[in-house]
Amino acid sequence: MPAQPLPIPGGPAKLALVRLSLSDFRCYRRLRLECGPEPVVLTGANGAGKTNLLEAVSFLAPGRGLRRASLAEPDRRHGPADDGRSGEPGGSWAVAAVLATPSGPLAIGTGREAGTERRAVRIDGVPRSGQKDLAERLSVVWLTPEMDRIFVEAPKSRRRLLDRLVYGFHPEHAAALSAYEHCQRERTRLLGEGVRDDAWLGALEDGMARHGIAVAAARRVTVERLDRSARAGWPQFPRATLALTGDVDRWLEAMPAVDAEERLRGGLKAARDGDAALGKAQLGPHRSDLAVRETTRGLAASEGSTGEQKALLLSIVLAHARALAAERGLPPILLLDEVAAHLDRSRRAALFDALHDLGCQAWLTGTDEEVFGGLAGRARFFRVFDATVTPR
Repeated sequence: MPAQPLPIPGGPAKLALVRLSLSDFRCYRRLRLECGPEPVVLTGANGAGKTNLLEAVSFLAPGRGLRRASLAEPDRRHGPADDGRSGEPGGSWAVAAVLATPSGPLAIGTGREAGTERRAVRIDGVPRSGQKDLAERLSVVWLTPEMDRIFVEAPKSRRRLLDRLVYGFHPEHAAALSAYEHCQRERTRLLGEGVRDDAWLGALEDGMARHGIAVAAARRVTVERLDRSARAGWPQFPRATLALTGDVDRWLEAMPAVDAEERLRGGLKAARDGDAALGKAQLGPHRSDLAVRETTRGLAASEGSTGEQKALLLSIVLAHARALAAERGLPPILLLDEVAAHLDRSRRAALFDALHDLGCQAWLTGTDEEVFGGLAGRARFFRVFDATVTPR
């Protein structure tokens, strides 16, 4: 892992995306957007292409982006109107960016390799073999309207959010999670086909145990950090208490990781017949959940109103940014899609102040520019219209 940059004296260190270039991405044939280290505000009508820009930035981190798209899905499509939204596929998409860091500019690029289902990654023009290289350079966290009900949805939504937060502290988490999920899928496939070869299944279960405990341990350490930061709270936002729930998580509280690994390995072997009948593994970190409570009243997050849940989610994201800045010297880049419009005036002001105090570069979208009045003089404003982006 590269040496971590130190905070800039006199204030938080700055990690910012100062140039974004797109090629055949969603509705954009070509785009080059120049910005500075300040927050970026994108306003325009629904369907203008604002969220597509946030999605492009989200691909500069490990994973499938904020829409969880397949690799080919962002490819620009050419239709009769050549609007990039329908019709025949165009070229393979590419996203490139220049990051400003305390140690100098850094060029990052990613995209779908032409004619393949493989994702290419380049750092300063040098090809890289895995997405871990992205996580080592920057952390990107997002909130979208689809996440508004995250506390009442199935646990997998909360696990995805948690894993995104873990990447900032543990860049290797992306590779461990991918390896675990691969072993899990292959084991499920073999069991479904009636394969009972002990050596074959044993090798996959060994991989699930090794990578699964690594995944669970990284989550556990991150949740402990986040819990401390979230309990401290932010002005105008509720304080949060966080904990992990699940069999593997309880094991790690009671025994060394090596013992938990052996227990998972044995549990998977004993559960083969039951897992074959269900079509999925009943044991492992994919069964864990992130439990969140509002600290002052002790209420589960799912019991709050929609507005309270959104404020609690923002509080957690801000707590993560503060903890990451303290741990690694740099806060994450935040992608906040249609967030400010659903906050009252005092919470909007508190959010904007928090972003400034943390030194976060946030990318915010909305239909009404007036909502972002509190960022006047502290952000760069752009108008998005029909896949065209112009400074305000």
